[in-house]
Amino acid sequence: MNRKLIVLEGTDGSGKSTQFALLCRRLEEAGRPFHRIVFPQYQEPSSALVRMYLGGAFGARPADVNPYAASTFYAVDRYASYQKVWGENYRAGKLILADRYTTSNAVHQTGKLPEEAWEGFLHWLVDFEYQKLGLPEPDLVLYLDMPTQRAAELLRRREGELHTAGDIHETDTAYLCRCRQAALQAAELLGWVRVSCVDGAGAVRPPEDLHREIWEIIQSEF
Repeated sequence: MNRKLIVLEGTDGSGKSTQFALLCRRLEEAGRPFHRIVFPQYQEPSSALVRMYLGGAFGARPADVNPYAASTFYAVDRYASYQKVWGENYRAGKLILADRYTTSNAVHQTGKLPEEAWEGFLHWLVDFEYQKLGLPEPDLVLYLDMPTQRAAELLRRREGELHTAGDIHETDTAYLCRCRQAALQAAELLGWVRVSCVDGAGAVRPPEDLHREIWEIIQSEF
């Protein structure tokens, strides 16, 4: 098996967690051994700064924390997980399936900068996490592309069902729009596979329909 690290990525409201769960179940049913990891690791001490940031401790808006600082919060959490949780399995050749990764910094932090600085930031990010920190580079990134308006509608619905407000990322629609724009550029620059979450008419695709496309892509890579 040549590919060892597969990442599922998407903006908030893209249905990524649902697709991650469906993919894990399909791999289990197929009898393919793998290790799953979800970022950030909210239950671990290594995510303390991430939790403070998302909770508004450093500012009520995402832009209150510059993208380089915010990126380090998430990168430290990934570094800790690689050293303590999944690094041994990865080095042994076991398939690693990640819900978010370095790719999330590309999605959520790039848009804080002027557009002309996006490519430079993405190059910095790749060098920082994969070279300086020594984290493995993904073999395949599946980017779930959800139009911002649809994502915002789904997030507001979820908040209503759970009777809770989202974090400073999820509640800022203008920020979500910039994230999608940045994600599309990152996908093109970094070679991610884009999977549209809506059909030709703009309607949100059923989860099982989206899963079938994702599974077909993964099968073609193995």
